[in-house]
Amino acid sequence: MSSTQQVSISLDSNLAERSTLASSLAKDLNLTLSPLDSNTIQLVVTQHTVEIRVPSLGNPIYIDFVEGKNAHRRQFGGGRGQPLAKAIGLKKGANPTVIDVTAGFGRDAFVLANLGCEIILLERNPLIATLLDDALIRAADNTDIGDVITRMSVTNIDAIEYLNNLEERHYPDVIYMDPMYPSREKSALVKKDMRLLHELAGPDTDSEQLLTSARKTALKRVVVKRPKSAPFVGEQKPATSIESKNTRYDIYISP
Repeated sequence: MSSTQQVSISLDSNLAERSTLASSLAKDLNLTLSPLDSNTIQLVVTQHTVEIRVPSLGNPIYIDFVEGKNAHRRQFGGGRGQPLAKAIGLKKGANPTVIDVTAGFGRDAFVLANLGCEIILLERNPLIATLLDDALIRAADNTDIGDVITRMSVTNIDAIEYLNNLEERHYPDVIYMDPMYPSREKSALVKKDMRLLHELAGPDTDSEQLLTSARKTALKRVVVKRPKSAPFVGEQKPATSIESKNTRYDIYISP
């Protein structure tokens, strides 16, 4: 499913302002506002979050930059010494501007923003983009990470379209890609949030084209995150790679 056509929106809160938000999202996303239904995929506005509920995935899925895995990674992820930071080119006093063209749940973008980067998150699925927007709004007033959130912005758009129409004066130093990788056959081994991404976004069919556009746009480098044993995107060999336990960052240096 690559659109919102099979999804409805529902309200799980009696607060008037949440009802207003649900109605606004229904209009913006062209969704039907329906009663709660545990048998269908729904975007649900609760008292505190906007979340997606999928019958096959169990608990609701929402994004939280304040607590949970994102907070743990912010505090204990290794700072500028971690492989992601090295791949992006974070050095003492250097905070490159970044466009994350495959934002997903925004985890890597949040790490980079926490380390000082101004980063634009591009997410073409409107439901995932809505979760990102909601997470940023909730985190903006947090005293620990409010300044981090100011360095992050989300746009719901196809990344290839965005890059091909971007004015040269807005070209970023770095473009970051984390293309969808085919699900493993044993779906129980795949985390439920990644299963949601696969279900909503469908198969990855344009990562090679996206890499080509990115390499024409990034001022300094393009960084592509891959499983350690995965082939290069589009058989385009990078200048170098940085590896961690299960992940490889392929680095394409701009001319």
